[in-house]
Amino acid sequence: MRLSKALFVISFWLCVSMHAQNKQLLYDFTEIPQSLMINPGAQVDFKWYAGVPTVSGLSFQAGSSGISAFDLFANDGLDINDKLRDRVLNGMTARDELSGTYQLELLNVGFRGKDPNMFYSFGIYNEGDAIGYWFEDYAILAIDGNADQLSKRFDLGDLKTRGEMMNVFHFGANKIVNRKLTVGARAKIYSSIFDFNSTRNKGFFVTRPGQNNLLSSTFNADMQWRTSGINAIKDGNSEETLGNTIFKRGFFGGNLGLGVDLGFTYKTNDQTTFTGSLLDLGLIYHSNDVENYTLNGDITTEGVEVILPDALSNPNLDFWQDLVDDIEEVIPFENNFDSYVTFRPTKLNASLRYNWGEQSLGAADCDCGPNASGSNRAPKYLNGIGGQIYMINRPRGPQTALTAFYIRRFGNIMALKATYTVDKFSYTNVGLGINLQAGPVNLYFLADNLLAYQNLIDSQYLSFQLGLNIISWGKK
Repeated sequence: MRLSKALFVISFWLCVSMHAQNKQLLYDFTEIPQSLMINPGAQVDFKWYAGVPTVSGLSFQAGSSGISAFDLFANDGLDINDKLRDRVLNGMTARDELSGTYQLELLNVGFRGKDPNMFYSFGIYNEGDAIGYWFEDYAILAIDGNADQLSKRFDLGDLKTRGEMMNVFHFGANKIVNRKLTVGARAKIYSSIFDFNSTRNKGFFVTRPGQNNLLSSTFNADMQWRTSGINAIKDGNSEETLGNTIFKRGFFGGNLGLGVDLGFTYKTNDQTTFTGSLLDLGLIYHSNDVENYTLNGDITTEGVEVILPDALSNPNLDFWQDLVDDIEEVIPFENNFDSYVTFRPTKLNASLRYNWGEQSLGAADCDCGPNASGSNRAPKYLNGIGGQIYMINRPRGPQTALTAFYIRRFGNIMALKATYTVDKFSYTNVGLGINLQAGPVNLYFLADNLLAYQNLIDSQYLSFQLGLNIISWGKK
């Protein structure tokens, strides 16, 4: 195997693929206002809060379920060609992925209504994400060829990838139904900046012994690559033009969509709490700056066939071009500008928490806090332990993560949350989150997979979130 070919395949895969959106440290960490973003039905005791623009909520996640950079480039005495073959070609499957996402809050504000049982929030955030699966059969065919793999079907469906960038405008309402139940919903408008996806590919390529030639190859394809906004981005010839294009498309100048988040918190008793949320149940209609590519057809060919002595009568005949023309006629590579719909990667969260220890007082004794007279909210306990399940829909089916967590509160100044998560990226994901409160100033930092920080290039998953908010609990 030539090193250059292998590096090309790896580089292509790394460049087109980046999506992991589990925020288990933030989920149900209700001291942080952004917890409402992943459960609109979370229990909150703020009178109002305001995030510092572009600083209130920044998150980044990236993960690889197959290999890490350390697997390829560690100084372990092994030849890199051998490592590429053993750990990539022979060690990875079409279900392995590289994925990542980022989110940046541009505005996030929340306030309690005239009815103290109602809390409203609204804002804007920018989000970008993508996912790419390892195209196993493509890599084998590109590097090893098909000469020694007769009758093996190379699956064209191994190519699955998607990515997008957008601004999301949202408005949420949170209602205390009674002392036990809190529900919430969040409406969203998606303003897509760009989108690309190729997730519904089908077909195969197979080579068998031929009848009129040495080999016979069959190519069956039903493939598509859909894009929107890509041409507008490419046409931005200067930084100023590109910035204006992105800004315009992100503020209702691109393709639009609608979505909703739903959530609840239910206390089975004073110490046991069950929560759940369903996020990004929505879609985007792409009709602006759309360009799609398709490859569809079925052909079997034995390559160039030269029939003698008839071929000698026309020495100028181009046998190779005739073959190419025949294939393109049967399996045309075409593009179109048809509109299409994409569904958002819907996410499901659920948790069960048991609380104990002396109950902590609210940040202020006010008419909206948990200790206020007539309030439907119960005070918080110093300790909480529980489990959480997370699911997200993916091109190759749902993915699941399981988390065990512990929360410890230190008065009104600090709260800590520790997590242990098991998913397809890691079985040793230990996370820690800290929330600090200095008067009205709220600062939080959350980081996953802390054990990997000993050797970052050997990590297959990294995640962090941080933010700065101003919070008011009101006055008595």
